Parts: sequence; C-alpha cells; structure tokens
Amino acid sequence: MLPFKGKGLVTLTGLTIGALAVILMAAGNPKNMGICIACFLRDIAGGLGLHSAAPVQYVRPEIIGIVLGAFVAALATKSFRTMGGSSALTRFALGFIGMIGFLVFLGCPMRMLIRMSAGDLNAWVALPGFAGGIALGIWFINRGFTLGRASRQSNAHGYVFPALMGILLVLLFVNFAHLQFSTEGPAAMRAPLPLALGAGLLVGVLAQRARFCLVGPIRDMIMFRDSYLLFGMAGLFVAALAGNLIISNFNVGFVGQPIAHADGLWNFLGLALAGLCFTLVAGCPLRQLVSAAEGNTDSAVTVLGALIGAAFAHNFGLAASPAGVPVNGQIAVVAGFAVALAIGLALSKVKVFAH
Repeated sequence: MLPFKGKGLVTLTGLTIGALAVILMAAGNPKNMGICIACFLRDIAGGLGLHSAAPVQYVRPEIIGIVLGAFVAALATKSFRTMGGSSALTRFALGFIGMIGFLVFLGCPMRMLIRMSAGDLNAWVALPGFAGGIALGIWFINRGFTLGRASRQSNAHGYVFPALMGILLVLLFVNFAHLQFSTEGPAAMRAPLPLALGAGLLVGVLAQRARFCLVGPIRDMIMFRDSYLLFGMAGLFVAALAGNLIISNFNVGFVGQPIAHADGLWNFLGLALAGLCFTLVAGCPLRQLVSAAEGNTDSAVTVLGALIGAAFAHNFGLAASPAGVPVNGQIAVVAGFAVALAIGLALSKVKVFAH
C-alpha cells in the first residue's frame, strides 16, 4: 500500500505529523498544538455537551479523520481484526486517570514534542516526567503485570467505534443544533474543516501502517533496546521544529508560552501519571485511537475513558490553565497515582508485604 517500510515508514509518519501540525497551526489551530489527541478529545467532550467549559468545545475533525483513515487502511490491508474482552473497566479507569495527567500538563506526548519544537521549556521539563512514568509502568510489566488476553470477536463489534465517528462527522457537517462550538478560547481556534479532516485521514493511514506510538519509543528502548519507534518520534520533532522556524513560531522560554503554564513540578508529575497509565494500556492516545479503528474494542474503551476523564476534569475544576494548576488538579494527580499504582500492584506479581 505504501512504498516505505520499517524505519523509513515510521520516520515518514513522524515527519508528516510534525509538518501537518505546523500547517494546521498556520491555518488556524492553536499555536504550539496543531494536533493534540488529549486536547482534541477534551474539545469533543465539550462539543458533545459533556462539560460546560465554554473555551474548549468543538468536535475536532482531526480525531474523526484519524479513526476513519486508520479504519480504511486496516480494511484495505486486511489487518482489521476485532479483538476485545481484556479488562475493559480497568482500561477505562487508566484512560480516565491518564487524561487527567495530560490536562494538568496541557497536552499529550504529541503536543509535548510540538511544544518542545517551538521552544517551550516547560515541555522539556515534562519530558523526563513522561519517561519516568513509562519506566514505572515497565517496572510493573517486568513483574508480570497484565490486563489479560483479548479474544477474537465478531467484526460487527469492531465496526461500532468507526461507525460512531462517521455519525459524528455527519453531525458536524450538517451543523447539528445540539453540538457546542466555542466562540473564544483554544477550541475557537480551528483550521478549515476540510483541511483538518484531510490531515486526520492522512495521519490515520500512516499511523496505522507504521504502528506509530509515542509511548512505544521510550518503552521499547528501555525494555528491548529497540530504536524503531524512536525514528518516528525524532521525525515528528524535526519536522515541527523546521516548520516552527519557517512560520516564526519559535520562542525559547518558560513564561508566556501558548496554552501552557510554568509550574514545573506539575508539568513533570502530570505527564509522569499519564506515562504510567498509557504504558499499562500499551500505547499512547494516538495509538489507542488507531488500535480502536483496527477493531480493538479494548482500545475503544480506553478512548472512551479518556473522553469521560476530560469531561470530569473540566466539570470538577481539575484541568490546568495558563494561570497554573488548581488545587483540585494537584489532588487529582496524587489520587491518580495512588489508583494507578494500586492497579499495577494488583495485576502484577509484586508481593507487597513480602519480607
């Protein structure tokens, strides 16, 4: 289907995502964002009325495009395979908790790299937190952590998630009256719908074929000394860096960065929590979207957990803002670590009280 394979394909995917992020920024999407799976799921939650934070309400077509692009690619290459039934509720909880970590940092690992490429030093502070969270997840995996084995299911189950995205796209195109659209704030900053949808479709196709992930590069290097996915991560950063320089969107510093705060501790801890949770579910938010599009209903449940987690974070004042991290958000991160660690201990072979 594609002329590239292996490291060439995953590098091309990273380069394409980084370039598209900058193009979408230039076309109207928020600065230092372009594409952010966590932020865009939060916007969709608002667009569906699941939270009432007026600045972050819009059904982002990039997310819909990623799912539909990956779905078509999986069907075209006969790699669509419906699997599921592996600890669905636990996956939902980990997606929920991980999303709170992302919204305390204000971005997923994709946005972390894009922010880094624009000179945002807060994202550089968060990077070791993200890596530390992944390393903690690996510690559990090396001690037998498992969410169980998924089983083969009827393909009808696997079609549900892409079908829901298709319905959402129709509602967006017809401007369905009950959808919420921000008139100010980050969600009011949006590229034209056809461009945003097209970018998402391309990302979905490439990410599906390359098995692209932003938890995987760090996880695989620690566990297996495998650098394959690192080429994709590096490609994304390099393309975004070049693009930011071209459009004069490069500003080194901690203060005054777009849609970001300068509280280093909570930037670090927010992504550490998210890194832990999404290591335990075996893939970053983009990977969860693509896997769900390929028929993995467990990944679809993780995405739904993240969606509801985003709504919860805004309904209960947990999400950060450029003003900083609210006390409720700080408490939620600490509580999230407690729950995620309990899950890790419960589902691994660690003997907590062994002498």
